[in-house]
Amino acid sequence: MISKLVEIVARMGFNKNLFISAHQIGDRRFYPTYKRLCQSQWEPYSEKKTKQDRNLKEMIIFVYKSVPYYHKLFNKLNIKPSDINKIEDLEKLPILTKKNIMENWRDFQPVNLNKMRYYEDSTGGSTGTPFKYRLLKYDRFLAGAMLYRGWGYASYELGDKMVFLAGSSLDVGSSSFMIKKIHEISRNIRKLSSFDMGVEDMQKYYETINSFGPRYLRGYASSINLFANYVMENDLEIVPLSGVFTTAEKLLPNMRRNIEDAFGCDVYDTYGLNDGGISAYECSEHNGLHIDMERSIMEVVDDKGAQVETGIGRILATSLHNYAMPFIRYDTGDMGHIIECTCNCGRGSNLLKEIIGRQHEMLQTPEGKFVHGAFFNNYLFGRVKGVIEFQIIQTKVDKLVIKIVTNDKFDIKQLDVMREVIHRKSEKWNIEFLFVDAIDRSYAGKYKFIINEVPHA
Repeated sequence: MISKLVEIVARMGFNKNLFISAHQIGDRRFYPTYKRLCQSQWEPYSEKKTKQDRNLKEMIIFVYKSVPYYHKLFNKLNIKPSDINKIEDLEKLPILTKKNIMENWRDFQPVNLNKMRYYEDSTGGSTGTPFKYRLLKYDRFLAGAMLYRGWGYASYELGDKMVFLAGSSLDVGSSSFMIKKIHEISRNIRKLSSFDMGVEDMQKYYETINSFGPRYLRGYASSINLFANYVMENDLEIVPLSGVFTTAEKLLPNMRRNIEDAFGCDVYDTYGLNDGGISAYECSEHNGLHIDMERSIMEVVDDKGAQVETGIGRILATSLHNYAMPFIRYDTGDMGHIIECTCNCGRGSNLLKEIIGRQHEMLQTPEGKFVHGAFFNNYLFGRVKGVIEFQIIQTKVDKLVIKIVTNDKFDIKQLDVMREVIHRKSEKWNIEFLFVDAIDRSYAGKYKFIINEVPHA
């Protein structure tokens, strides 16, 4: 039956109506919601925030009445739902961690959960330990509509051809062959796995891309960067692309330049967490990532949990529509740089200048200081010629093992310069360089450029 459906759909060919119909089957509100979101992107920030505050108040009332964890928390803090009327009031509440949720799992279940339509999902996170959560059906479909709107910042239109180069977090390689084909045909996409990035695999990917003729390429930053290197090293001609979307990993400056050179188009970085419900997308002005405001609240906070209007801090997420499992001030584990900026594109939203990286991407010096991995991205490897990829492993407080994948442009003399730059942070670090053919990926196919093996660092 399924194979017959694939055959029929393939024979019909593709058009925008098929794309919309495939989504309407999942939820008939999809297209009207997408159109509404496309209009709301131009609303001024003050108008967006008023709506956000209103949705927040409704969510706070709900969690107090229906979620035991929050009911107990509010009573313990002597806080009433009426005390939380706007985003700024969230500072009255503590930061929520995965540990809090797992230790109070039953109390996070709304009393009327059996009346809701929701999905159960999980994310391995950085440690590989599964973290389970629920996602209301409406919230999930809203995330999809916002994703398409975010791609629209790069002139994407519903139904445009796109190739995915990623792993399981983007649902690549996690479905049966038949389901994968139906998904590809109905959404006009092709899925390529970042788990398989050998020379033969990348040659097949090159042939697939050229025969399919996508308008956009999307995937893990490191995977697309590897493929970009393959394209340039073999002097291959790729069909013209309108843009490349990177996600799920830190996009390093040298990666952006490399990808743009290989494919002759702009790179658009994106950020999103399904469990937290937050997302942000880069527009053609490239001033930063526009923070979505309809599905959730994104806070950037300092070490004390106070909101930061401009600067670097931890990223927190507050659900506005996921009534199946509301997260209030949920610690995403990410760090970001938020800025107040009026973008020339005219969209009324705040901007993330960049995603700094994960909180655990910190290295500890023998002197007791901490250095974020972004230091190595911005001040070291982005300026060293011939480095394709790198990975820094802190095995001991005073020992760094640095794995490097290079090409023929790399000069061995650069190692001395690299040691000198690293020693500016700590002269007590012993540095070992290892030249390798490839950097191993995580179970989800992601690239981890910092691994800290020091306990309690």
